Amino acid sequence: MTKSVIGAYGTWAAGLVGTRPPRLSLRRKGSGGLAAWRRRALGRMMELLAPPAMPRIPKVRVVERGEYDGVVWEKLSWRLPWGPPTEAVLLKPARARPGEALPGILGLHDHAGRKYFGWRKIAQISPQVHPHMVEHRAKSYGGLAWANQAAKRGFAVLVHDTFPFGSRRVRPSETSDFIAKDLREPVDDDLASIDAYNRWAGEHESIMAKSLFCAGTTWPGVYLREDQVALSILAARPEVDDTRLVCAGLSGGGMRTVFLAGLDPRIRCCTCVGFMTTWRDFALNVSPYHTWMTYVPLAANDLDFPEILGLRVPRPVLVQSTKQDPLYTLAGMRSAGRILRDVYRTAGVPERCRVSFYDGGHKFDGPMQDEAFAWFERWLR
Repeated sequence: MTKSVIGAYGTWAAGLVGTRPPRLSLRRKGSGGLAAWRRRALGRMMELLAPPAMPRIPKVRVVERGEYDGVVWEKLSWRLPWGPPTEAVLLKPARARPGEALPGILGLHDHAGRKYFGWRKIAQISPQVHPHMVEHRAKSYGGLAWANQAAKRGFAVLVHDTFPFGSRRVRPSETSDFIAKDLREPVDDDLASIDAYNRWAGEHESIMAKSLFCAGTTWPGVYLREDQVALSILAARPEVDDTRLVCAGLSGGGMRTVFLAGLDPRIRCCTCVGFMTTWRDFALNVSPYHTWMTYVPLAANDLDFPEILGLRVPRPVLVQSTKQDPLYTLAGMRSAGRILRDVYRTAGVPERCRVSFYDGGHKFDGPMQDEAFAWFERWLR
């Protein structure tokens, strides 16, 4: 090693991470049977995440209904014990037959340094699209609202704002004066105010992370609980088959997929997009490019990052990465893919793990979406 993001300390940090499987890895000899290994590893990961207590499933209010471009939609709202109300949308195919039980997708929106927006990044309920979202989707999603694309293929798709995005974002006016810095609340028709808010929210991340640690929880633990509540709401819908639930997301949504699909057995199948590497790659090369929402203190001692997603074995998993993604090293992404495939091979189900690489930058474009939806359809038959 010659250079790292932590300078001369990189060699020492690399030694701490090591190259051998961590102590709770299924790839270690003597890890025991699959069920016993999962109990130990899952218990440890939940201990490290320290999520807030699972709340009661909240009452869901339907705010608005409509139809757009072959998709019937509902705008929903619910309250959690922490923070402002959650806004979400449920999308389903307009052609669905009455009484038909649809497979359900929990659509997990990305981060992208745009905390003012949540579900609007990947779902659409009218011809009007915010200018920032036009640009965002063109860059990240091939110009598509992928939740709508999934609904048109026969899925019921729920997309919710998660902590702290969209309706769940931190309002500067509710923070201490020296934190707020006289920043005015952003509004949709003032693009400069949104840009200013997103910059402020990015700077606020380190404060939020410190406060969560001091409160005895972690950022991934909080959004795991929020995503689990949303999954329960999706599962309870009368038009959804609660035995056929999947999740997917790009970037920050891929990160959320790692934790939700790895730790919640209700997820039958999943697609993690644009968020797969090793703890070693994070430590030495790419931590500056990633949010505080990623990190689980001490987890590297027990499981490598892809092995958190591997906790779901033998249930199917698709990981999609891009060869020119600037947020990771190609070596780190390839190493993570090998680790995840090794977990599935060790469990005797290698065919249930697929790792795909595409040309291009950080994205979940049309061809990648087609592969993800086909993967779901294959395993939900």
